[in-house]
Amino acid sequence: MKTEFKKLEIKCFLSNENDRLDSYLEFHAGAGGTESQDWAEMLRRMYMKWAGNRGHKVELISEHKGDEAGVKSSVIKISGEYIYGFLKSESGIHRLVRISPFDSGARRHTSFASVWVYPVISEDIDVEVLDKD
Repeated sequence: MKTEFKKLEIKCFLSNENDRLDSYLEFHAGAGGTESQDWAEMLRRMYMKWAGNRGHKVELISEHKGDEAGVKSSVIKISGEYIYGFLKSESGIHRLVRISPFDSGARRHTSFASVWVYPVISEDIDVEVLDKD
């Protein structure tokens, strides 16, 4: 009973038209070279693991590897019930502050990566040609 109530409560919060759709997640490393590229890849792996642990289908659409480590940009697609609703608030710039494993001086670095979340509206596009007459 409690589990059913919790599911119903979640569906009330995720009641927008696109909330139940699948989602594309787009990752971009910010300024900062290898550090930011590593951070962008960590974020992508985190979302892929989150989705996989919940039984959702995850597909790597594109990837542009970094020069030394990580990714410059990447796009994944996650398919499952209410995926866009759960992930839409994740869009934005994500910051990581850490002691860099790439810095021989073991200095603290701040890295930025963007995550953009889009609903999968339709994979089929109909084009209608209008007559000029």
